[in-house]
Amino acid sequence: MVPGNPRRTVPPATSRWRAVARWKKAMVALIALFGVLCGGVVTVGFGLKHRYESRVQREDILGQGTGPRDERRWKSGPLNLLLLGSDSRDGEPDQALYPGERSDTIMLVHVNAARDGATVVSIPRDSYVHVPAAGQTWSGGPNKINAAFAFGGAALAAETVARLTGLPLDGVLVANFAAVRKLVDAVEGINVCLPYTVKSSDTGVTWLAGCHDLDGKAADDLMRQRHGVPGGDFGRIHDQQLVVRALAERVTATSLLTSPTRLDRVLTTAAESLIVDRDLNLADLTLALRKVKPETVQFVTVPFSDANLQTPAGSAVRLDEVRAPALFTALRDDRVAQWLAANPQTPPAN
Repeated sequence: MVPGNPRRTVPPATSRWRAVARWKKAMVALIALFGVLCGGVVTVGFGLKHRYESRVQREDILGQGTGPRDERRWKSGPLNLLLLGSDSRDGEPDQALYPGERSDTIMLVHVNAARDGATVVSIPRDSYVHVPAAGQTWSGGPNKINAAFAFGGAALAAETVARLTGLPLDGVLVANFAAVRKLVDAVEGINVCLPYTVKSSDTGVTWLAGCHDLDGKAADDLMRQRHGVPGGDFGRIHDQQLVVRALAERVTATSLLTSPTRLDRVLTTAAESLIVDRDLNLADLTLALRKVKPETVQFVTVPFSDANLQTPAGSAVRLDEVRAPALFTALRDDRVAQWLAANPQTPPAN
């Protein structure tokens, strides 16, 4: 009972979730899934209402080398969504120090055919792969995968990922550095639990192994670190995955679901942070994800065999020639759970 109001009872959290409108559930599920990605990126969801959809920027991304929209997959098959974290610092105080733009974070989200679970696959940004030609900018050939964004924007990055994995892409979402701080602050902070100690080479802040409450600035700082974290860039990938999960849990908290003002602020912030493919139907996407919850999202990093491969493009990452293709096949066949059972994921070690 609520004190001072004997006629009103507080419904349990499960009842409150059932009472949330269908379209709002879809929005929340999409935000939870696409949470914060990477060295400063956030890619999140929006709802079926034009209030949010009209705030999303659209570009021609899919098409070249990625195949047309497959209506059958949207109706009943698994879906593959590419999330790109641009390291562009346009509008940031340190913009002049970091000119240009690359895909600092590359995450492939596989939504199973049952639409009740998802796997977030992190592709190391220094993976040495074939990058297709991009007009006069790039003649094509082996390079670090994050260079594709610099050579041909999100469209070339998507084509590169599609060719690497052999997977059809059903949508692409892009965001940049400023998004992470805004979204984390919009949900009034997150709690991240680290399995190791991380020291920021930018601010000097040290996060000891354990759980920490982070605001947007701190979350941004944590996800940029690749030197003061075990495993280098792989440690940073793991931290990014931890932040995604923490944000997902925060977004689906009852306090947010039952507060129209706070939820509107989060959805507006999310929508204004995104660039999406021009043909991506946001209503279809949110409805496809309405049953996905934080506990049904798994994380995996593409297996590699050499983290210090010497190449003309500098030190790079050689993806494992056996296990990486096996993972891509498992995704294509929608049996990634079996692959994960045979290849359990562990945090990077010192």
